[in-house]
Amino acid sequence: MNLIFLGPPGAGKGTIASIVKEAFSVPHISTGDLFRANIKNETELGKQVKEILASGNLVPDEITIKMVENRLKEDDAKSGYILDGFPRTVAQADALKGMSNVDYVINFVLDRETILKRLSGRRVCKSTGRTYHILYNPPKVEGIDDETGEPLIQRDDDKEEAILNRLEVYEKSTAPLIDYYRAENLLIDLDASKSPEEIFEDLKKIVK
Repeated sequence: MNLIFLGPPGAGKGTIASIVKEAFSVPHISTGDLFRANIKNETELGKQVKEILASGNLVPDEITIKMVENRLKEDDAKSGYILDGFPRTVAQADALKGMSNVDYVINFVLDRETILKRLSGRRVCKSTGRTYHILYNPPKVEGIDDETGEPLIQRDDDKEEAILNRLEVYEKSTAPLIDYYRAENLLIDLDASKSPEEIFEDLKKIVK
């Protein structure tokens, strides 16, 4: 079962990918993880990515495509995969078509207000990276990490202005992909406002 997850930041793609990965024994492949793994393992592509990111530029399509192609050839991806963060462009979607057949493109649909509530409520412990949420997963004492007693911080990219900017970038870049996969009859909209358990049940009904 070959799946692509599309959806805005805060839609819960990573959470659902973890559940699907365990339930169906398929790898969750995210481009961010691929970049980090290639950099850490000092592959040829990893060295190129490290230089590009250090100079503040975006990684070109051809490098991202090559990394994904290499990853899909690994044994654990033979029986299926979840692609998250790829493809990001129509050129990448065309390239993927030459590498693998996609079964479903799951489009996580969530309104702006809920996204803002989810992301802006996130709080982090700086030293450990432990994450809380002021509504959904609050610390025992407001603003304080449960274990270290340190004050929790709000990351800059979780502030409202930054979130709105990320959403704008996402919508601009992903709208053509949504149209692309809808035209291919592969796109399925999934209501991402429910609990992870309910979303997974909905997803299971789709992929059956």
